[in-house]
Amino acid sequence: MSSANTADEIKALKEKIAALEQENSSLKEWINSSAQTAADVFVTEGQETESAERFITDDSLLKNFFMETLDGIVFWGKCGKIIAVNEATCKIFGLSHEDLVKHKISDFIYRKDEKYRKMKQIINEKGALREEAFFLLPNGEKRLLEFTVKLNAGDGYHMTIVRDASERYHMEQQVRKSEERFRKIFEGSIEGMILWDENCKHYEINPSGIAKLELKQEDLTEENFRKLFMNLGLSNALIDEKLQALLRKGRLDGRITIPYEEGRMKHFEYSIKRHLVDNLNLIVFRNITEKIEMEAQLNKSDTLNMLGELAAGIAHEIRNPMTALKGFIQLLENSTGDAYSLYFQVIKTELQRIDSIINEFLVLAKPQSIKFEYTDISKIMNETVSLLTAQAVLHDVQIKTIYDDDLPDIMCEPNQLKKVFINIIKNAIEVMSKGGFVNVTVSQAPGNRIHISIKDEGEGIPAEQIKKLGEPFYTTKERGTGLGLMVSFKIIEEHGGTIEIESEVGHGTIFHIYLPITKETSD
Repeated sequence: MSSANTADEIKALKEKIAALEQENSSLKEWINSSAQTAADVFVTEGQETESAERFITDDSLLKNFFMETLDGIVFWGKCGKIIAVNEATCKIFGLSHEDLVKHKISDFIYRKDEKYRKMKQIINEKGALREEAFFLLPNGEKRLLEFTVKLNAGDGYHMTIVRDASERYHMEQQVRKSEERFRKIFEGSIEGMILWDENCKHYEINPSGIAKLELKQEDLTEENFRKLFMNLGLSNALIDEKLQALLRKGRLDGRITIPYEEGRMKHFEYSIKRHLVDNLNLIVFRNITEKIEMEAQLNKSDTLNMLGELAAGIAHEIRNPMTALKGFIQLLENSTGDAYSLYFQVIKTELQRIDSIINEFLVLAKPQSIKFEYTDISKIMNETVSLLTAQAVLHDVQIKTIYDDDLPDIMCEPNQLKKVFINIIKNAIEVMSKGGFVNVTVSQAPGNRIHISIKDEGEGIPAEQIKKLGEPFYTTKERGTGLGLMVSFKIIEEHGGTIEIESEVGHGTIFHIYLPITKETSD
């Protein structure tokens, strides 16, 4: 059953109970008035009869009241002995008049407990009582009866007026069960739920909602619904906008993003229903951060697929004319001597750059044939550093290496890893325009992994740019393509590893590369 249906059921039951209570209140006034009238008749007439039945028979007005009223009326004497009852009483108890006068009223009391003893005490002290209690009927049915007792209503006789309150009792029980059911749904729901009033002065949030919003106990001391979300980082203008839309439509669905510490963002999908019950509004929300991130990954994958198809076409279309250009440049260089050697050097450098870009495209365009073998990671890193030492000297950069002792060989494709290390160390050298150190450390990490750390002393990368590193054509370099890091991410991923980037503006950047030691770990 949905929470909306449960709330409607509770509301309907409460309205019916309120109507019954209103009717009951009016009837109680009439009963008291009637009881007093009956007592006055006894007194004013001053008749001394041998039984209440004979008195009722002799007075036509009292007889009509006694016989035709819908509520049960019981006259009783000493020790609670029943003397006379009307037809309504017979129907309530399911006994004939002859059978009822053989009993005492106390014979039908279901439970003679402490409450029963207190009722007797009040009747003796005050001479009147209005209460309700469970009566056990002769057919074995337990029924809640509401009764009004008046002592000395007549000449030595007492009167009790009874009314069946079982229907109201059962309805109250249904309301209570419905409220308990709603409470269980509210408390046990895996979705976050918040109930709040129209003025936003009070709210109630379920445990799931507290966990999803990462609220602490001190955050809940603020009872104002609006301030709760303002403390979570939402603007007052945004909250007003949503509340105004809810007033217009009565129902609101959407998504919202809440900022948290350390730059974390959590995305929520919500549905709001206005005046669900008793002028209370309900918001149901769920955390869709993983879904949003997955959608971003899918978009990135689509981009990669498109890029792969594009790369295959570009490589095919460019490589053929590139071969011809290289051949003619060599012929021209040989025939002109040294006169234009500087120009030819620039041309060959740019052609080589184009060829490098095409090769990077091809890595993305087609699956690479990778042959894994156990290799010393220190050896791969030493060969990489040797290749880049000359470029480092030109930029006034020194490369420092620190390796742990007894590092295990790892299952990898050496040339692929070398390409990754070249890309990252080369980027580190290029970002240090004033020179400095590139620190390379290789150590064993928990989880049967190898940790490679490459740290530069450049200007650092802002946090919002770090998230985009590795995306196609995104680069922080003036003449970069972004494909080098993209290929590096792909190679590490194929090895079952991960790349994490740590950076602080003005203090450099650290690339953390984690690689599994064995192929089984990678799989």
